[in-house]
Amino acid sequence: MSTGDYLNLHPSELKFPFELKKQSSCSFQLTNKTDQYIAFKVKTTNPKKYCVRPNNGIVLPRSVCNVTVTMQAQKEAPPDMQCKDKFLLQAVAAPDGATIKDITADMFNKEENKVVEEFKLRVVYIPANPPSPVPEESEEGSSPRAEHGSQNSSGPDVATRSVEPKEKLSKESLSLISKLTDEKVAAIKQNQKLQQELELMRREVVKARSGGYSMLFMVLIGIISFVVGYLIKQT
Repeated sequence: MSTGDYLNLHPSELKFPFELKKQSSCSFQLTNKTDQYIAFKVKTTNPKKYCVRPNNGIVLPRSVCNVTVTMQAQKEAPPDMQCKDKFLLQAVAAPDGATIKDITADMFNKEENKVVEEFKLRVVYIPANPPSPVPEESEEGSSPRAEHGSQNSSGPDVATRSVEPKEKLSKESLSLISKLTDEKVAAIKQNQKLQQELELMRREVVKARSGGYSMLFMVLIGIISFVVGYLIKQT
């Protein structure tokens, strides 16, 4: 910050974010620390390159005025990003109640017993997109996470080995289920066949009752009925 008899100027340099083929703006603030009306005017060594709004005006007593400076889009960057452009701000006491229409060039002429306050502002270019800081892990080498990953490089193989038994078990289970299904189908067919034979036996029993069969034949029928009943329960 620069301090004068009339005004305080902040900041004392103009910092423009620099990017080729793009406009850039920055601002500074004038603070009137007196009970007087203060007129100001802004000059630059390169008026075609910059636009100042407002480039002159009145700062009311104990008040603040903001000034914005816009740099036109540049086609090339200066060597080493150094700029030699400068700005000059002049301030002088104005009559009470003065407005911007009352400002004239003669007001800023240096005369005897007249105080014309001056502030010089230099131009500084800063990168519009500064590079992001490098993480500490990258500076020291591989990150802890990367090291951890390298230590566990065998992880995928272990995972593969742990999955393989499950795959084998699944295939064996499917094979066993298929086998049991086939056996069940065969048992059902056998059961159906035995039921058919049992039905024939029953018919023979009916005939035996009417025509008379031996006791041995009746015992055989009982055994077959028992076996069929047992098989039905198993299926």
